[in-house]
Amino acid sequence: MTTDFSDAELAAQPAAYWTGTAYEALISFTRARQAEHGFTQPQFWLLRNLSKHDISPDGHGMTIPELQQAMSSYLRPEDDLTAEAEVLLQRGWLTRDAEARLWITEAGEKARTDLKQHAPAIRARIHEGIDDADYVTALRVLQRMIQNTT
Repeated sequence: MTTDFSDAELAAQPAAYWTGTAYEALISFTRARQAEHGFTQPQFWLLRNLSKHDISPDGHGMTIPELQQAMSSYLRPEDDLTAEAEVLLQRGWLTRDAEARLWITEAGEKARTDLKQHAPAIRARIHEGIDDADYVTALRVLQRMIQNTT
């Protein structure tokens, strides 16, 4: 895919196309890097949502439907939390109680912090060659487009 467009050509491009293309490319890239380290994005999200040191306010166990609800704004249709949780149960990173609530284990908490260490390198690669000011401007433009359409 070429990105060598003049400013006039870029101004005529549909933002919806480019935001969708960017979303797919960024998710694909992120998930591929995580897979190289032996985990999936949904597995990381499960650990994060169950950790009192991260997203969970109290570290209380949650059922798969509760986790799906908590992650509804960022889960993708292909994400299968039941299957992903099974992998984490087998690794000993989660346990399940009699009410089908999943709980993060001490090993799972250590894994969460270990996995989190990969995020800066992934972000750095995505942001390579992009000035912070340009990045902020791009996000402000996108936020304004959202405001203009809601």
